[in-house]
Amino acid sequence: MPRDLILPVTEETTLMPFLIASLRDKSRDNIKSLLRNRQVVINGEPVTQFNHQLKPGDSLVISPVRKTDGLLARNMRIVYEDEYMIVIDKNAGLLSMASDNEKYLTAYNILSGYVKSQRPSNRIFIVHRLDRDTSGLMMFARSEKVQSLLQRDWKKNVTARTYVALVEGEVTEPGGEVRSYIYESKALVMHSTHNPGKGDLAITRFRKLKSNKEYSLLEVSLETGKKNQIRLHMQELGHSIAGDKKYGAHTSPIGRLGLHASVLAFIHPVTGKELRFESRIPAKFRRLV
Repeated sequence: MPRDLILPVTEETTLMPFLIASLRDKSRDNIKSLLRNRQVVINGEPVTQFNHQLKPGDSLVISPVRKTDGLLARNMRIVYEDEYMIVIDKNAGLLSMASDNEKYLTAYNILSGYVKSQRPSNRIFIVHRLDRDTSGLMMFARSEKVQSLLQRDWKKNVTARTYVALVEGEVTEPGGEVRSYIYESKALVMHSTHNPGKGDLAITRFRKLKSNKEYSLLEVSLETGKKNQIRLHMQELGHSIAGDKKYGAHTSPIGRLGLHASVLAFIHPVTGKELRFESRIPAKFRRLV
């Protein structure tokens, strides 16, 4: 892990000229990025003003970690970022990427603007998607190379991908598994079948967290990652996800799909370290059970 860089201040000066002289390996744009991301910490406080006055004896530290406070937009926040990737926690209602009906208000577009504000040539690359009405954790790559590394060995790289589902009815069994073959029709609708010749094998495991007569809260993990897999398999289980009228739900108690990506763990494609992120179960889910 990169360490803090301590720069001793021995005379009265202005911050920007001091940083340019001290950080000879960095361009002016790099230094502006450090300031913008609150990585320049003086006497324990992040400083963003390039004309900040320095005095002899000031404690000046360059942090390797961007201090963005995690906030990007009202409907998403950054939970982790480094030079290779970004992990976000998005709200329900935000598309992962552009569709025919929505070009601008997407996680991809918001993040693209964010990285370009650091350097105009920066780009962002989508690694996997969440449905518009599914909240929770997803990751983006900062280069095509990292995107390719993650997607190429997705099953090996991702060590945990867990969802919490608010489903209709009382699930009586403590846990179980749903297996079927999933395919997409010509009308672009996903279907589940037990005919192995008609689709791709999909395996979903679930564990009951809590339940009452009306609703159950399940922890759901994916052995495979097919489009709409959890939604189809919960319908097949006889307990459609609350709010999921497309796949058999009769109620919409929280005004959205009751599905949340709560855990994402993976092997970093560059450092080789395992990273694990968790997002709290939405309060609306918990209140119903």
